[in-house]
Amino acid sequence: MDLSTSIGPQFQEATKYGRGRPVPQAPGWASPPPPYKQYESYLDRVELPQAETVAGPGLWATIAGRRSQRRFSGRPLALTELSQLLWAIQGVTGEVPGFELRAAASAGALYPNETYVVAQAVDDLAQGVYHYDVRGHALGLLADGDYSADAAQACLGQTWMANAGAVFVWGAVVARCAWKYQNRAYRYLYLDAGHLGAHLQLAAQALGLGSCNVAAFFDDEVARLVGIDGRTEVPVYVTAVGHPD
Repeated sequence: MDLSTSIGPQFQEATKYGRGRPVPQAPGWASPPPPYKQYESYLDRVELPQAETVAGPGLWATIAGRRSQRRFSGRPLALTELSQLLWAIQGVTGEVPGFELRAAASAGALYPNETYVVAQAVDDLAQGVYHYDVRGHALGLLADGDYSADAAQACLGQTWMANAGAVFVWGAVVARCAWKYQNRAYRYLYLDAGHLGAHLQLAAQALGLGSCNVAAFFDDEVARLVGIDGRTEVPVYVTAVGHPD
């Protein structure tokens, strides 16, 4: 299959940095959009338990034990476990002038990816689709009800996902990165999502949970599931987490 004239190689070539080629700069009039997504209101707001930030399993053993898990028991996650997972991917871990730093790395500390959770089986949390409020370490309910079948079908009908305790979806707010990096920003949206997926898998392993990162999904269906437009904010990655079977 010849890919040389397709959009992928063309994008890669067009967004290269190289000596002798000018590096695109943010226009002088440009200013960054807000670093956090805010909703006028949620259907409900759930404050999460404080996450642990010390101790825990050893890093090397956690890395060695990490595997993709596609068989889940259906046993609910604890709300404390969900809280720990969310902190491990996007929790605020420090501050420098002008930035609140988060657990996973991001190009330019711009953090374009918003986290959504399809809660399928979590103790003390109603089923539904939630948005993670990073600064408040809380979940905002966007849609209530059982969306486990919808999530699985949106991910190319991978029915095993319906048995996970929670499905995480990342939506990239394009302008949050593109105002500075222009077309090359699209590389960073996916790189940043990869950091989040890796952190989530390691955190799940540390908690004795199983997880699987998923890039095979119907983009428009995933966008509708979490209530984003698929243009200014695009779905880039999905991860299912639950108790292994």
